[in-house]
Amino acid sequence: MSPSVGSVHIVVNDNNVDSVNHVVGAHTAVRLAAMQSRTRPYHHGDLRAALLARAEETLGDRGPAALSLRELARDLGVSHNAPSRHFKDKEALLDALALGGYERMTETMLAARRGAGESCREKLEAVARAYVGFSRENAALLDLMCSVRKDARASAALLEAGRRWAELIEGLMREGQRQGEVREGPLEWIGVPVFAALHGFAGLAATGMIPPEAAERGLDEAIAFILRGCAPDGRA
Repeated sequence: MSPSVGSVHIVVNDNNVDSVNHVVGAHTAVRLAAMQSRTRPYHHGDLRAALLARAEETLGDRGPAALSLRELARDLGVSHNAPSRHFKDKEALLDALALGGYERMTETMLAARRGAGESCREKLEAVARAYVGFSRENAALLDLMCSVRKDARASAALLEAGRRWAELIEGLMREGQRQGEVREGPLEWIGVPVFAALHGFAGLAATGMIPPEAAERGLDEAIAFILRGCAPDGRA
């Protein structure tokens, strides 16, 4: 029987068997290559990181409502279902953005603490400035971080990430108590006014309610206010 390649019928005899084998083999290779191109996994380096980076840009420019996995795929030049390999839906993407935000914010604050002086006052001031600086530079992300963490469906990893930065402040308060720089008392009660003042100022600065030219002076005053409230005699 003579084989057919596409619509071409090839007559096989002793003289052309090698040529036929060559043609059939080439045709098979083309078909295999086509099949592999359809089944080969998409490769974009680190697509997950690229999706998160682009999503954060969109979040800052247009808010969370504008985020769409399909639109992110189009922006990055990948197939519309490629993001689903990393995020099952938009909520998973938002959770990942918030988690990454908490991790970056906490590391920023830890780095500020490591670079500060030995006193609790110096460390608290450095951490406060780092927190406010992060908030001003990432206003939309901070808003997402707070809203996602309050969601009843927040993951354990996200809740833990949120606790880490709170524990950093509490650790400073505990250290200040040992050094005699922070008044005695339950840390949760001493820490609440610190969180309220710091987070409140950061939110006002991040949303522009405190003009940028007044933010630095205002931060100085906010830190002095916090330190006075923590001091044993109220006169830090």
